[in-house]
Amino acid sequence: MPSRWTSRRERFRAVIGGAQCVHPASVHDPISGRIAHDLGFEVGMFAGSTASLTVLGAPDLITLTLSEFAEQAHRIMRAADLSLMCDADHGYGNALSVMRTVEELEAAGVSGLSIEDTDLPQPYGLGEKQRMLSLEEGVGKMKAALAGRRDPDLVIAGRTSAPAIAGMDEAIRRAKAYAAVGVDAIFLVGIKSRAEVDAVAAANIGKPIILGGTPPELADKAYLSSKGVRIALQGHQQFAAAVQGIYATLKALRDGTKPADLKGIASADLMRQLTRADDYDRWGKDFLGG
Repeated sequence: MPSRWTSRRERFRAVIGGAQCVHPASVHDPISGRIAHDLGFEVGMFAGSTASLTVLGAPDLITLTLSEFAEQAHRIMRAADLSLMCDADHGYGNALSVMRTVEELEAAGVSGLSIEDTDLPQPYGLGEKQRMLSLEEGVGKMKAALAGRRDPDLVIAGRTSAPAIAGMDEAIRRAKAYAAVGVDAIFLVGIKSRAEVDAVAAANIGKPIILGGTPPELADKAYLSSKGVRIALQGHQQFAAAVQGIYATLKALRDGTKPADLKGIASADLMRQLTRADDYDRWGKDFLGG
C-alpha cells in the first residue's frame, strides 16, 4: 500500500532519473519548506549544517543528534508537499548506526538521503584536516543504508568528499564501488572545475550525479545535464539571508525604529499564505462552530 510519502518520492526519482539538472531549494524549517513548494522548486535540500544552525545555533561540527535531525525533517515534511533530500552525514555512527539513520529518516518522510565516507565527527589530533574512512568501511556503510531501507522508492545516495580530500582518481574509484553496491545516486563534494566533471562523466559510473556546491564555472545547468548531473547544490544562502533579516530587524527596533517604519517585512497576505490561514479559518468554522 502506498505511504503518505509515496508521491513525493516518485517525483524525486523522476528528477534523478530524468535528463535535466535542477538546483534544490535549501530549506531548514516548515515555513522555508512551504516557500520552496509554493515557488515551484522540484526538490528541497535539508543539510546537516543548516540543521545544526536551526536546532542548536551551532556550526556544522556533528554535535546534532539523529533524533534532532529526523524530527526537524519530519516537521518540514508535515508542512510542505516537497520532495526532500537530506544530508545524513556519516549516518551518526558505524554501519549499524547507518541502518538506524535510514529507518528514522524514511519514517520522517524524506525522499532521499546521502551517507558519506568522511571520518566524522572530527577525530582527535587532526586539527582542521579531514580524513576519509577506508573504502571497505565506506562500502559497508552503503550496504547498511540499503539494508535499512524499507520503502524501495526512497533514494539512497553514496556521498564522498574524495574530490576535495584525496583527488579525482580516488573519487572515481569510490564512486564506482558505491555504485556497484547498488546506491541510487553518487553525491560528490569538492568538484571545482569542468575538467573534473568531465572526468566523472568519462568514467561511466552509471548513476545519477549530485554535486555538493557549484562554483561559478559550473553554473551552466545545460552543461551539467549533459554530463549526468541531476542535482547541483548552490549553497545555503537563504539561511544566511534569514539571519541577516532577523538581525537587522531586531537591531532597528533596539535602536528605536518604530515597528511601522521597519523595512523588508513580509506582508499580511504572504504570512496568511505561508501559514495556510485560510485552511485554519475553514476548520474553525467546521469544527469549532465559528
